[in-house]
Amino acid sequence: MTQHVAPPLVLIPESAPFNPDQRAWLSGYFAALLGPAVEGATALGAGEAPGGPALADNGDAPWHDPSIGLDDRMAMAKERSEPQKLMAAMAQQDCGQCGYNCADYANAIFLKKEERLNLCQPGGKETLRMLKKLEAEFGTAAPAGAAPASDDAPKAEGPVGPYGLCRENPAEAVFLSRRRLNAPGGEKETWHIEIDLTGTGIDYVVGDSLGLFPANAPALADAVIAELGARPERVIATKLGEKTLRDHLLTNYSLGAAPDGLFQLLSLLTSGAQRRKAQALSAGEDPDGDSAYLDVLGALHKFPGARPDAEVFLEALDELQPRLYSISSSPKADPGRVSLTVDAVRYSHRSRLRLGVASTHLGERLAETAKVKVYLQKAHGFGLPENTETPVIMVGPGTGIAPFRAFLRERAAIKAPGKNWLFFGHQRQASDFFYRDELNAMKDDGVLTRLSLAWSRDGTEKTYVQDRMRENGRELWRWLEEGAHFYVCGDAKRMAKDVERAIIDVAATHGGKSPEEAVAYLAALKKANRYQADVY
Repeated sequence: MTQHVAPPLVLIPESAPFNPDQRAWLSGYFAALLGPAVEGATALGAGEAPGGPALADNGDAPWHDPSIGLDDRMAMAKERSEPQKLMAAMAQQDCGQCGYNCADYANAIFLKKEERLNLCQPGGKETLRMLKKLEAEFGTAAPAGAAPASDDAPKAEGPVGPYGLCRENPAEAVFLSRRRLNAPGGEKETWHIEIDLTGTGIDYVVGDSLGLFPANAPALADAVIAELGARPERVIATKLGEKTLRDHLLTNYSLGAAPDGLFQLLSLLTSGAQRRKAQALSAGEDPDGDSAYLDVLGALHKFPGARPDAEVFLEALDELQPRLYSISSSPKADPGRVSLTVDAVRYSHRSRLRLGVASTHLGERLAETAKVKVYLQKAHGFGLPENTETPVIMVGPGTGIAPFRAFLRERAAIKAPGKNWLFFGHQRQASDFFYRDELNAMKDDGVLTRLSLAWSRDGTEKTYVQDRMRENGRELWRWLEEGAHFYVCGDAKRMAKDVERAIIDVAATHGGKSPEEAVAYLAALKKANRYQADVY
């Protein structure tokens, strides 16, 4: 994700009677004091904070790869500036769920313009703990360029963005319908979701994502209340408003992975071995080997003697965050509505059924015509080429097909002459061939030039999309040499990396390149924006 930011203004001229350090400090102070009134003065772009260290920037971040583990990322940033270390702690997906990209989120934290450390959804508790550790290491002194703070003065509310175009100001859309994409016999549960955007002001393009605010399952909220021994109708005022306890747990607070703060609270209400265990969990340790499965209800079950007051309990929880989904429709083919392709997450652990919050909210709980809060997350560096004659190659297994269905519908609607090649895969062709009829019709109509399919559970050997790429390497290389743009959508940690390795292999095998030249070829595709990824 690339952000174009105006360069910071120099507020104290070089002719002023100050030395360079004084001038830098004063520039930072007045930039923070004037805030947005001075265009560019508080920009979070690359370079240095006034009088401070280098800010984080995607162009100078070798750790900016979601397949690299946190420990390795932090080792790569060991000798870097504080903002760059903060960036290395992020999940490196530039997904936008936090309202920033990774570099800008890190810079906002460093410059004290963002206090929330728990916004990186892909990084989860791992990122949160590292951010807390880094902040403790950096100390509490505000950097030059940071907004001045006062314990006595009330905090000014930041400006709210345009309606429907940011997570702080979501629009109300209408849920229209859901349609199951799996045929009987499939192990997955995947839904095609339709949402009416009339009156939201949302004007998207293919490649964009839709942010959606989910609600927790009522049965889960009720189980938590029962464990607390609290009254569901009790009205509690929190920083998120005044609601009943039940309504807070349904719409305001996360009941997923138990936060460290909850374990800290539970440690204060226990003693002995239980207290030590809760303290260990709050510090990120795993004394019983079950921390990965401890959601809020699971934490209460684990410490049955600790029952905090409901108000204090809410204060220990994380806020319920929106989820982002790649849009699978085209505004030119589907005006006034948006579609999503969503895997419903369900699994059992120790006799308890666990549910994905947003996926089952969309897949089973929302009623037709129900209102749902949504916002548009614009894509940065992921979209169709401007030249409609440019060939495109799309690799999207599973729900990764979502943006490419949108691409194909867009190209069909505008009658784009460019060739289109889709690699799609899943477990079984009989049950998991999403949009089968639609894709076959596009082939018949000449919109979809090539369709390469990979099924991992059909036959004795598992076949994946990267295998199909290598099998079709000669033709794939010819398309790339003709100037094709290459796109991948799906799993960031494994699939996307496997696809990159397949491109390198194709460049070596069919392009006659050495291993070093093949790696450089992929890098050149990325630099030219001919390789684009939407990964999660």
